[in-house]
Amino acid sequence: MKPFKDLRKRQAVQYKHEAQASERENLIFGERQFAGRRSVAIPKPAASALPLTTASALPLTALISTKLKSGLLVCFAMTVLLHLGCAGYHMGNQFLYRSDIRTVHVPVFESDSYRRFLGQRMTEAVIKQIELTTPLTIADPAVADSFVQGKIIRDVKRTAVEDFFDEPRVVQVQWLLEVKWVDRAGTPLMERQLLRINNDVDFIPEGGQSMATAEQELIDRIARQITGQMETPW
Repeated sequence: MKPFKDLRKRQAVQYKHEAQASERENLIFGERQFAGRRSVAIPKPAASALPLTTASALPLTALISTKLKSGLLVCFAMTVLLHLGCAGYHMGNQFLYRSDIRTVHVPVFESDSYRRFLGQRMTEAVIKQIELTTPLTIADPAVADSFVQGKIIRDVKRTAVEDFFDEPRVVQVQWLLEVKWVDRAGTPLMERQLLRINNDVDFIPEGGQSMATAEQELIDRIARQITGQMETPW
């Protein structure tokens, strides 16, 4: 029985050694696999996908601040140059007329025409044009600084184009006026002391135009010419 016990004892020891060896091999294999996983390079996300930390955001903020400061300096320099370059220029219609004249009175225009109310219509158009395009104020003659006086010397109506039956196809209306702008002492204020305006307009009766519409167009055109001559010469 003793040899049998010795054999079983040796087999048990051998099994134990084999189990220990197998366990050591498993540990070594596991350590090798773990080391292989750690050696694999894990791709990093793109830089644009990473959130900006405080350290990375500071350079971007500084760049934006620098660009903003540069833009403000450029705008300031351009503004200064613009003001320096336009130092001799002025804005507004108040600089187009005499600074010593503030008010004006427009008496009714005289008229040598046989057509009625031409002087009144011309006066009304001049007053409206002065109020619309000049800084002058219409005032009574007792307090006005200046006076715009005018006279319709001649108005002519003639046929410009006739048809085969001598009927007028185009009719022309022509006016001749004398206008002056003076102060209370009678000193002329315009560059031309006495302004002579010779203007005309055509109208076509067959097109629905009439003598009244042609005269109104002529009156408005002459009123614009008068206020244009009241500007201070360059």
